[in-house]
Parts: sequence; structure tokens; C-alpha cells
Amino acid sequence: MTDKLNVLVRVDIDCARAKIAAQGRVTTQSLQALYVVVKRANALMEGLALEIDVTRARVEPDALEQLRACSQSHHLPAHIDPFQADCRLSILAPGDACTTTVKVGLAA
Repeated sequence: MTDKLNVLVRVDIDCARAKIAAQGRVTTQSLQALYVVVKRANALMEGLALEIDVTRARVEPDALEQLRACSQSHHLPAHIDPFQADCRLSILAPGDACTTTVKVGLAA
């Protein structure tokens, strides 16, 4: 995995949602660029539900904490969005998705 941050944005206007998938390394510095992408996606349409998927990225704990704080406050940091537009943001982070291993035995 590279340290370079790669971002893919998928927008479904009909369902009023967008998924922003990030790969690479998410740091507090690279998070600023991710916020700009989120701001642009949020400006596409009022009430757009945004999901940031960082399950395939290496996310520093401080960066994940900042993302979750934005999700809870429904706003991006003021230096990114001075007008503080409402932002319906959810975070999909490594370890959030439960995986279950099931053993199946065959009766003889």
C-alpha cells in the first residue's frame, strides 16, 4: 500500500447519496485534502448523504477522530467550510464492519 492518498467519488443523484472511497495513508495533513473533496461533493445537492469509506486505507488515529467529530457535528472544519453548511456524513473505517467466521462440519 502506498502513502499517496487516492480518492474515488461515486455519486448517485437519484438516491441523494455519494460514497467517497479513500486508499493509501490518511493523516491529519492529507485529511485536509479529503475534506475539500467532501465539501465539493456536499455542494452538488442539498441533503446529499455522504459516506467516507476508509476501510482500504491506513488511517492515523487522530485523523479518524477528526473524521468522526465531523460526522457527529454534521459540519466540516471552519477553515474548510467557513459557511458551515450542513453535511450528512458517515464514516466507514477499518474495524467497523463485523466479519464472522463460521465453521461448518459435515456429519459422517
